[in-house]
Amino acid sequence: INGREAIREMFISEFAAAKMHCLPEHIFEEGEWAILEWRDPLGLRGCGFFRVVNDQIVFQRGYWDRLAFLR
Repeated sequence: INGREAIREMFISEFAAAKMHCLPEHIFEEGEWAILEWRDPLGLRGCGFFRVVNDQIVFQRGYWDRLAFLR
């Protein structure tokens, strides 16, 4: 996925059917890198990795428990 619009469309299609709220559990920061561990009220858990340069997110990757997501 490359570009702002492609990222936006990915999130719309991936999460359109989900009614979820992201509750941050841990946030870690070191230099240009940040990590967010999160959960939602129903038990879905995930983690996001971000690289920030000049106040812009230049890299993002996220993982979540897909089995819990499909429940």
